[in-house]
Amino acid sequence: MSLSITIELSDSDLDHFRDAMKTASENASKLSDQEILAKAEQAIAEMEQAKLPEFVAERVDSLEALMAAVKDEEWQMPEEEKRDILTSLAYFTEPEDMVPDHIPGLGYLDDAIMIELVIQDMSLDLSAYQEFCSFRSTEENRRGAEAKVDRESWLAGTRSQIRSNLRKKRSSGVRRRVFGRIM
Repeated sequence: MSLSITIELSDSDLDHFRDAMKTASENASKLSDQEILAKAEQAIAEMEQAKLPEFVAERVDSLEALMAAVKDEEWQMPEEEKRDILTSLAYFTEPEDMVPDHIPGLGYLDDAIMIELVIQDMSLDLSAYQEFCSFRSTEENRRGAEAKVDRESWLAGTRSQIRSNLRKKRSSGVRRRVFGRIM
């Protein structure tokens, strides 16, 4: 038997998570990009080794995709976007979070909420990166052995178009980002 629970976070609840993210970001500002990524990877590895509740496990893949976007040299992520993602990953570098992870069933609740907030906050960035990866994979399959020939040229045009679309979506102001940045 499973139990479905819906959680609604008020603005003051979200403020609590924003404060936790701000503290984590301040602590992570003392770390290099590589250290933030390594600590976030370690946290994800620990989550994956634990018997995660499904509501956490299904969110971890998106967090890994954001990390992949930062590390993907062909994506050539602009420094501001990279900084936003690394700041969002900062919470996962903290050894102590709001709910201790060892508590069965609930220990990863705060992590799941924070992952969900990060994914909502970075959804346009994640979608743009996934679009780029899809294009790259399709072109590699289509071009076969020729995919390596003039690779940067055929990636550059699509990368530029995807980034242009991302900027347009952000500037439209359609969606408020969870951690206070406007898209």
